[in-house]
Amino acid sequence: MKRYVYDFADGRAEEADLLGGKGAGLAEMTRLGLPVPPGFTVTTEACRFFLAQGHVPEGLDWEIDDRLATLEATMGRDFGDPDEPLLLSVRSGARFSMPGMMDTILDLGLNDVTVTGFAKSLGQERAAWDCYRRLVQMFGATVLGVPDRLFDDAITAQRKRRGAASDIELTTEDLRELTGIFRRILCDEVGRDFPQDPREQLRLAVRAVFRSWQGERARVYRRREGIPEDLGTAVNVQAMVFGNLGPDSGTGVAFTRDPATGRPGVYGDYLAEAQGEDVVAGIRNTVPLQRLAELDPSCHRELLGHLHVLEEHYRDLCDVEFTIERGRLWILQTRIGKRTAEAAFRIAAQLVVERTISLDEALLRVNGEQLTRLMVPRFTAAADHAPLATGLAASPGAAVGAAAFSSAEAVRRSAAGQRVVLVRPETSPDDLPGMLAAEAVLTSRGGRTSHAAVVARGLGKVCVCGAESLRVEPGHERFTTADGTVVSAGDVISVDGTLGTVHLGALPLTDSPVSAHLLGGLPEVEDSDTVDLVGAVGMMLQHADRSSRMQVRANADTPEDAAKALTLGARGIGLCRTEHMFLGERRQLVEDMVLADTASGRDAALARLLPLQRGDFEAILAAMDGLPVTVRLLDPPLHEFLPDRTALAVSVAADRAAGRPVSPDRERLLAAVERMHEENPMLGLRGVRLGLLVPGLVAMQVRALAEAVAARRLVGGDPHAELMVPLVDTVEELRQVRKEVDRVLAEVSTETGVPVDLPLGTMIELPRAALTAGTIAAEAEFFSFGTNDLTQTTWGLSRDDAEAAFLTAYLERGILRVSPFETLDTEGVGRLVELGVREGRATRPHLGTGVCGEHGGDPASIRFFHRAGLDYVSCSPLRVPVARLEAGRAAVSAS
Repeated sequence: MKRYVYDFADGRAEEADLLGGKGAGLAEMTRLGLPVPPGFTVTTEACRFFLAQGHVPEGLDWEIDDRLATLEATMGRDFGDPDEPLLLSVRSGARFSMPGMMDTILDLGLNDVTVTGFAKSLGQERAAWDCYRRLVQMFGATVLGVPDRLFDDAITAQRKRRGAASDIELTTEDLRELTGIFRRILCDEVGRDFPQDPREQLRLAVRAVFRSWQGERARVYRRREGIPEDLGTAVNVQAMVFGNLGPDSGTGVAFTRDPATGRPGVYGDYLAEAQGEDVVAGIRNTVPLQRLAELDPSCHRELLGHLHVLEEHYRDLCDVEFTIERGRLWILQTRIGKRTAEAAFRIAAQLVVERTISLDEALLRVNGEQLTRLMVPRFTAAADHAPLATGLAASPGAAVGAAAFSSAEAVRRSAAGQRVVLVRPETSPDDLPGMLAAEAVLTSRGGRTSHAAVVARGLGKVCVCGAESLRVEPGHERFTTADGTVVSAGDVISVDGTLGTVHLGALPLTDSPVSAHLLGGLPEVEDSDTVDLVGAVGMMLQHADRSSRMQVRANADTPEDAAKALTLGARGIGLCRTEHMFLGERRQLVEDMVLADTASGRDAALARLLPLQRGDFEAILAAMDGLPVTVRLLDPPLHEFLPDRTALAVSVAADRAAGRPVSPDRERLLAAVERMHEENPMLGLRGVRLGLLVPGLVAMQVRALAEAVAARRLVGGDPHAELMVPLVDTVEELRQVRKEVDRVLAEVSTETGVPVDLPLGTMIELPRAALTAGTIAAEAEFFSFGTNDLTQTTWGLSRDDAEAAFLTAYLERGILRVSPFETLDTEGVGRLVELGVREGRATRPHLGTGVCGEHGGDPASIRFFHRAGLDYVSCSPLRVPVARLEAGRAAVSAS
């Protein structure tokens, strides 16, 4: 019979797929000899069986009972014993930490009988009833689905009746009464009382954990993080230890390094007279972990020793939950800690310097998404503006947005295109959709290890927690500051997650220190943390460049963009879009060319365009001297250079109706616009078709580039220009263009006395081009995959229309895990790319291959392009550092 339940002592860290991340951590800590309360793990395989079949595997309940008997023998107490009961905690534990999973259930096993025996065994009746009311609340919310706000409202009302400032001021009688109120809430909401049979409690709890994998919160988080839907979650059942037994008890969360900044040294929060969930729930503000050295020096020293053991063992930042029960320390959980982007880079560099990990390992511990976060702007003047409030700097960065006081409101405003700051007293897992939608999170309660802080760091969101001076009133959609300022829903606020401040209005933004450094150096005055950070980023990028097989080029159309891309580390230009050179004042020249009704008129317009285009090319080639510059021939739908058809027709019709004369030029213009009108211009006269059907256009562009190359060589430059033909469907199109190209290059070589031989390649951006790549390669010296159009034509949809109409709904319903326009569709479009590379190189073994769509800057797509064997990726200049990092990571992970 398949085994579905493992004692902690039977597992290892390497079995996270089977035991979940939490279960593997408990097993490894048990193996290391740390003081872990004993327990067992129900595997992810049991969860997957339950989700597929609708019931638990045969024999699972027997296995749980068997492991429970072992646990009872170890603890010397029986589950459900009326005199000295064993109590349990039940926690979910997926392979990857998921804030959207089911909340923990503590104190499982209490009922109307065992609570009395438990009180006697503790010698504390109040603590026993505190545990019982917690169990009813947690069980009701997580297992039976009662809205948690009903319990919160009842607690608030009880505190108000008793004049208590916090839960710990409630008496034994208050808690006994509150337990009864909670049970009445259960009966009203779900039609049943709290189950009195401890084993029924456990069975229901295990199944609730399984079901929580399919909960909406978990689905939202998995979609956001790209976590597979079929992993399932484990269930961890553990003997309870109690941090709510008095001032010599408490609970806390510790990190072996600061997860917000990456600074070395133990960091965390502690809360006396509390159970585990109190710390992350933010219902009472914690004290810094350093205070534990004063409150309990012995436990503090012991904790530091365990933290050192764990970081040495895992060779990384560890996140550790612990409880102190009457002066005895217990370690409840460990995992590799979530961290901000800043902390990720600094910690990786520190561990390299400390010789704990290699540079290769360090490179794999950071990623392009984190580097993107480090390059976002920051406030220029936060220190000069009096803040509305100050809290804890929980997740760094700067964000501006309209205040939203509920998750639903944040989602609604974000969907309407508004930037949002989610403001809550504290957050819970129910707030996850709003946190995903928001630019920043602001809470009035909670510490740096509260739910808001931990989730915001994991999502890369700006966060300020514990701004105690704010009175947040979600029901009234407002918060009030200490000086009486009222901020209502929709008011714009600025949140500084680096300084921990909140400001009214939109503060101005500036480049981040990392961006400033990459673009030309740091300002003279910088703090040591910033110097360390840019040094860490530099270390990772340098190693990525040394490791990568693929080059990173830039999509750049101006000398300014080319210079910026070069500064950011680009090794050439993979896409220079010539249509962008015809905008602004030059648009009239293109219009003249299109409207010319004689060959001489068209030639005159092209002659005026030639020197302008040549000048652009010279400047770009000078900026990229010695590096490849791939110039794409003109590729817009032609209507983009002409007036709007409807507006022009209405204007002419209005003049005629009013009896006003219409000039011959406007008549001629309207006739030309009508003649060139297309129902679907994106699939019409554009790309190579335009070059073949507009006489002289290809020749003008080739001549401009060839003359620019010759001019650069005559002044000692080293230009490496390449010509790229867009939207090719058949090799015959490319063959005819090549004849024109060869003719013009020969003319320019003769005229200038400088041999000019430009490599000619094509964009593979249509499915037919990919499918016939072997034939096309006979006329192409390189391929560049235009994945934007290749995605549109493969999927049969327009990006703009899809994103506006239905793509969001597809993502929300799980039809798609990620937009194919953000991350390459490897199953469909990716197969065309692989086919194009393979068949193209079968014809031309040394065929150069690259990608110039926006996927060239997407981290996940870059890893695929490495596997597909491409020579380079090309992306917008500001994404070049991210692409460099990911190209190196792809090479290291494949080695």
